[in-house]
Amino acid sequence: MSRKLKIASHVCRVIVGLVFVFSGFVKAVDPWGTALKVNEYLSIYGMEELSGVSMVFSIWLCGAELMMGLMLLFKVRTRLVSIFALASMIFFTVLTFLSATWIPVEDCGCFGDALKLTPWETFAKNVVILPMVFVVWYRYRGHRVLEFKRIEIFLTTLFCVLAMGLGTYCYFTLPLIDFLPYKKGANIYGMISEQHDTGAETMSEEEYVLVYRNRDTGELHEFSIDDEEWRDESKWEWVETRVENETSAVQTLVSEFSLSDPEGNVTDDLLTREGTVYLICVTDFDDIGEGCRRRLRRVVERAAEEDATVVCITPQPLRTVTYYRFDGSDEVRCYNIDATVMKTVLRAKNGLVVLHDGVIEDKYNCGSIDF
Repeated sequence: MSRKLKIASHVCRVIVGLVFVFSGFVKAVDPWGTALKVNEYLSIYGMEELSGVSMVFSIWLCGAELMMGLMLLFKVRTRLVSIFALASMIFFTVLTFLSATWIPVEDCGCFGDALKLTPWETFAKNVVILPMVFVVWYRYRGHRVLEFKRIEIFLTTLFCVLAMGLGTYCYFTLPLIDFLPYKKGANIYGMISEQHDTGAETMSEEEYVLVYRNRDTGELHEFSIDDEEWRDESKWEWVETRVENETSAVQTLVSEFSLSDPEGNVTDDLLTREGTVYLICVTDFDDIGEGCRRRLRRVVERAAEEDATVVCITPQPLRTVTYYRFDGSDEVRCYNIDATVMKTVLRAKNGLVVLHDGVIEDKYNCGSIDF
């Protein structure tokens, strides 16, 4: 075998390994975000019946990618890994091409929320990486596939436990690294005010375009804010809000953070309130486990002891002013929040966001509340 091929395969193996490690890690630390992207693809291709296993699949997918990257970097069963890497790259290259041409999506999610790429940018990245994977496969094509040395068995097991364990841990807690705007230390009201200061408040409603996906057909449709049809959450799923002017790129505005009920909007009041404000986040009141209810009751009790404010925010429609008791707690006032915004604020089905003087002090998955 020529020396040039050996050098090329070594360089390609390291580059592909680093890309796989980075891609797998940034998605594994946020399994909820990856599951949302998986559900988006399932909706696009009419396979919503598989959405129930999207979380398991997202943990496995990200873990497998991270594991392959580590095995390539450490030259563990390179022949076997190169086969899986080549098959996965061919599949995702075809998928991203379809996403860019046939049924467009705004973001393929290959690097999670850490690095946003358009479908065409993702396709270009795959076109560059795919030949490198082929070089690695070609270099090790003569090696035996399943002949593991003892050290390779140990490293394969270690990498598997680390990769799958990372996603599982972050599912039961929260992302180890938060790449979203609502991270710890963020001042939500300050971010909204900053956007207003840069001119967002001067835009007319006609400059906003709401992009929603039909849950039945997967087709994207654009609405103006004045349209009423997009408000039907059973039919339409929010994708993005676009600002129509010459200098703005496609973006999701932080100013979409809004808390309200039939009596009005309380966003400014809660975000500028001094002291501690506990925001209990509930996706579905009928799907709160007993353990979670007990923990949320302790949150309400702690708020009473501290004379702090505690409210519940939920995407479930509130037709009237609503109060809710958690496992016999005092009544907690509930406010509506957009479903997508809440998923951005807290990567969990139910949980807690703690504000202090308007700054996000801490966030908890319901299962990790330790009050």
